[in-house]
Amino acid sequence: MKIQEITLRLLRMKMNFSFVTSFGSIEDKDFILVETKSIDGISGWGESVAFYAPLYNEETVQTNWHIMEEFLIPLLLKNEINHPDDVSKLFSPIRGNNMAKAALEGAVWDLYAKLEQIPLYKALGGEKKEIAVGVSIGIQNSIDELLDLIERYLSEGYQRIKVKIKPGWDIDCLKAIRNKFPTTPLMADANSAYRLEDIELLKQLDAFDLLMIEQPLAYDDIIDHAKLQKELKTPICLDESIHSFEDARKAIELGSCKVINIKIGRVGGLTESKKIHDLCKEKNIPVWCGGMLEAGIGRAHNIALTTLSNFTLPGDTAASSRYWEQDIIEPEVTVNNGFITVPERIGIGYTPNLDYIEKLTTYKKTYK
Repeated sequence: MKIQEITLRLLRMKMNFSFVTSFGSIEDKDFILVETKSIDGISGWGESVAFYAPLYNEETVQTNWHIMEEFLIPLLLKNEINHPDDVSKLFSPIRGNNMAKAALEGAVWDLYAKLEQIPLYKALGGEKKEIAVGVSIGIQNSIDELLDLIERYLSEGYQRIKVKIKPGWDIDCLKAIRNKFPTTPLMADANSAYRLEDIELLKQLDAFDLLMIEQPLAYDDIIDHAKLQKELKTPICLDESIHSFEDARKAIELGSCKVINIKIGRVGGLTESKKIHDLCKEKNIPVWCGGMLEAGIGRAHNIALTTLSNFTLPGDTAASSRYWEQDIIEPEVTVNNGFITVPERIGIGYTPNLDYIEKLTTYKKTYK
């Protein structure tokens, strides 16, 4: 498979709401779309999930563009690859920058599936025809607003509720949720807002019968999480701490978590995501697919990945309409009774809306 040209597009999309976490809020999403084109003109699409500022991790939209343009794209254009798995090996001399790598690798996976005339999920070895989905809710202005949102999303069929928490917005809001929704599958995401000295507070979470608490401690930690997990009945799920198969292996061996959230961008692509999935399946660690406020291209990749067998917990891949007035794919992603039907069309299974993409594009560059 020879890549003939690669186009990067910088887009800005306005979200339907302000998404607030312990590390900040996002209203307008700036992101990069990647289009890889084969010699015969077939396009594969990927999406960078980096944010405008280094809030979630050290990567940003600008650093992603720089790393792709100066280092990764030249490697792809001058090397022929036999399979998308070769991309991660090709990129291995470049340290870190996983979101930049994942955006390009995702476009190669889509192109590969199209050349093979199969859906992306089948190219990945996926099996499911539909995937169960939950919803992630940011920090609200009041507990009453939060409860109203939960009621709305449950009425729309979402199978799991995730709420963001931080010191001062934790015990009271979780208690209120449990009082109103005593049996709803519920998890809390701290985005590294706590420290090990908060252990007595975190122990109180055991009273709320949570599916898990996600990344309570530092974004680069697996040691203190292991200490905390020994003290909690609630399963700890690691997110920001897991950047690779090796990180997952070490965390599991240390007992740092009982669940892992796999985000394609965070771990460097679909190939590494599959490796982590397979390890967790072997070790009886359930996994689920987290969200990074993706537009339609990234959302389609998440859907394909979630068809792998050990994705046993509902992920964050909500409907397009939750985030965007209009998405950049056709048809848009829809949720019916808590499930997304996996598309059977070749590649990612959705068609990029080129006219709308061009309308949203603020800068574009093609490399040959």
